[in-house]
Amino acid sequence: MLTGREAAVTRIPEGYNSKEDYVHHIFSNIAHRYDLLNTTLSFNRDKYWRKFAVSRCSMKPGGKGLDVCCGTGMLALELARAAGGRGEVVGLDFCENMLAKAVENINRSPFKGMIRLVHGRATDLPFPDGYFDCATIGFALRNVPDIGKTIREMARVVRPGGKVVSLELSKPSLPVFKQAYYLYFNRIVPILGRMGIGISGPYSYLPDSLKDFPHQSEIKDLFLREGLYDVIYHELTGGIVTVHEGTVR
Repeated sequence: MLTGREAAVTRIPEGYNSKEDYVHHIFSNIAHRYDLLNTTLSFNRDKYWRKFAVSRCSMKPGGKGLDVCCGTGMLALELARAAGGRGEVVGLDFCENMLAKAVENINRSPFKGMIRLVHGRATDLPFPDGYFDCATIGFALRNVPDIGKTIREMARVVRPGGKVVSLELSKPSLPVFKQAYYLYFNRIVPILGRMGIGISGPYSYLPDSLKDFPHQSEIKDLFLREGLYDVIYHELTGGIVTVHEGTVR
């Protein structure tokens, strides 16, 4: 049986003390081009994926939402849009460069007055129990040091009946499409990523991190194990990304 800690195991290059240190280094280096590369490498599907994920949050106008590992703030902005420009949205991330980019994105939006950014860790959320109506995490569950603890913390800070939602890369199973996707993802994405940021390494981590990441059915089991119920998942765009959702007891 796969535990949350075992699910987070990945290969760490020499020179880094932990997966957390390595991930921090990667995202510090790609923050300035992260949004552009996300849109380019996903063929502009990333916007639809975020909208769908937020649609599963049951976010009401004036509600309170948390985006864990918020990065450049794009999912937090989608939560703010769902809240009708009212209420409160908090974005949390441990990478200062990503948060700096989030400030730029949020300040250009009509939601800058309702989004608050916090520097912190996904496995130790600095918020009281049951404070939020929902919590999201987008393209980051692969990167946390402990997947199970991250899900548990997200569930802790969401009120009973609220939603915990994850948007993440996943493993497609359709014949032919699967082979074509892995060719693109494993061979072409690292090259395009290197061209986009001018250094090798960060976008080679992307396919490596997916190899070590559990199948979407196993992530569902982790949601259940951490006490969430009505857990379901939605495979999007042929299964290259999956949205998991669970309800807090």
